[in-house]
Amino acid sequence: MQQAFLIHGLLPDRWEGMSGHYMGKDMSALGSLLDIYEILDKKTIVYFLKHIEAKHSDMVNKRQERKRKTAENQAKARAK
Repeated sequence: MQQAFLIHGLLPDRWEGMSGHYMGKDMSALGSLLDIYEILDKKTIVYFLKHIEAKHSDMVNKRQERKRKTAENQAKARAK
């Protein structure tokens, strides 16, 4: 599990350019990272990594939505 968190932290983030939505981790470097860290049980690490990524993506998008709503409310308050 700790190896999955390590790999998750090393993978770069992907953001949608126009809306600013978090799209998850860019998994293109996953194979290289698994090899560099000499991870033997790759299937288990990928399994945990996908669960970590799902929770992390949900958390980041909820945080972004709260920030967007706060900014909208502040803009409305200034307009009055």
